[in-house]
Amino acid sequence: MRILVIQHVACEGPGLLGDELIANGWELDIRCMDIPSTVLPDDLDEYQALIILGGPMGVYEEDRFPYFFKVQGLIRESVAGSIPCVGICLGGQLIARALGAAVYKNPVKEIGWTPIRLLPAGKSTPLFRLMPNGFSVFQWHTDTFALPEGAVLLASSEDCRNQAFVYGNHVWALQFHLEVTPEMIADWSEIYQNELIAFAGPGGKDRLLNNTRARWEAMRSGREQFLSNICAILRS
Repeated sequence: MRILVIQHVACEGPGLLGDELIANGWELDIRCMDIPSTVLPDDLDEYQALIILGGPMGVYEEDRFPYFFKVQGLIRESVAGSIPCVGICLGGQLIARALGAAVYKNPVKEIGWTPIRLLPAGKSTPLFRLMPNGFSVFQWHTDTFALPEGAVLLASSEDCRNQAFVYGNHVWALQFHLEVTPEMIADWSEIYQNELIAFAGPGGKDRLLNNTRARWEAMRSGREQFLSNICAILRS
């Protein structure tokens, strides 16, 4: 089984999800788009699934990142060809845009660990199988997506209504992160430190890292269940 992974920037890789996919027999073709020589395939003929990861850019910045048009074309190919697709953060926003929905500034920026709650449709979807009705996820986003016509909303948070949706039964868009490791969060805190300081003030980095360490082991079972669920929906 071969999966195309579109990685926008070097610091936002597949993390724990990549480890889980490899352990489940997937071959990952990771295209890191901030490496100058990187190109995307013309189609998904050689792949059984598609993942689009996060990044600091906005989906509406196609003039700066013209490859976004090709990403959206691959998303539409996955829709038409019933090829499983998962988008995380920017990836979820690109799915929404590819399907004709708006992407815009959320009223409140979300950075750090925040609770989300499953809606009735989310409680019965395989993406959240055996997950509690409410649990904490890692967030780092300014924008949010509207729901494409025909999509089903699965999860919400207090400050961002649209946290996850499914389109058809094989295209999944997430606003949040559960693929991150503590090391990735520490890297983001350095690379995006100006944004973090503006959001959380002085000491925000230390509070974020301490919060991550304090909750990490307690979240293990839920995190592993969610990653296992993603592998299951990609196989199906």
